[in-house]
Amino acid sequence: MKICVIGLGLLGGSFALSVKDALDEVEILGVDINPGHSQKALELGIIDKVMTLEEAVPQSSIAVLATPVNIIEKQILTVLDLISPTGVVIDLGSTKENICLAADDHPQRLRYVATHPIAGTENSGPESAFKGLFRNKSMIICDRQKSDPLAYHMIKSIFKDMGMRVSYMNSIEHDKHIAYVSHLSHISSFALGATVLDMEKNEKNIFAMAGSGFSSTVRLAKSSPEMWAPIFEQNADNISLALGSYIEHLQDFKQIIDNKDMIGSTKIMKRVNDIRRVLKGIDIKS
Repeated sequence: MKICVIGLGLLGGSFALSVKDALDEVEILGVDINPGHSQKALELGIIDKVMTLEEAVPQSSIAVLATPVNIIEKQILTVLDLISPTGVVIDLGSTKENICLAADDHPQRLRYVATHPIAGTENSGPESAFKGLFRNKSMIICDRQKSDPLAYHMIKSIFKDMGMRVSYMNSIEHDKHIAYVSHLSHISSFALGATVLDMEKNEKNIFAMAGSGFSSTVRLAKSSPEMWAPIFEQNADNISLALGSYIEHLQDFKQIIDNKDMIGSTKIMKRVNDIRRVLKGIDIKS
């Protein structure tokens, strides 16, 4: 089976390594606008050949779009134009509504399966890719009723072979919920990093005090701006609602701190401790 991976960073590279590990006789055709990424992916054994989009897609059984979401929204139509009548197109984007809308009127819409792996790290580029990234993580398939059943079942089977848990959601609900559980987390981390960097201008020793709590909370602030700025733009309405709610909770906490209300802060923290139950059994590093 030939699989074309378009975008050879963390997600695209990790998908290539994972699918090679899960399936027999797979050839990965790599496409990337950055020649350095293509060469590095070839050197690392992530891909087997470097090709152009126009060369790779028509001969591939599966074409995987792993570029930033604003690029996927444009590329999806070109890739659907190029894919064979029996080929399948998937994307690994963190937003789904705009991408699905772009594909909906295409004559080859049945060949597209909209997917979002809930997996990642703060690192980017082909050097960051590893074959275990997707194992024991969740894969959300969106708008599956718009995909050819055979195409959908093939993609579902591959992700299960990669060790993923597969669930289903429509693209609008996906973007609404992911704003709270993923996009807001990244914004919080970026905001915390910006706050501390502003303080560091005057307090040169502040990072000497940074412990594991700070490091884990600000980890996501090291994520690629080229990937996350388009995500924030595409899901702006949902993220704005999530941010509004988050800011209200921050203001409540500030009021409690200003009042030195230990009883109030304890009450809030005990209530929120229930997050342990919600997250039980989930790999929250993804």
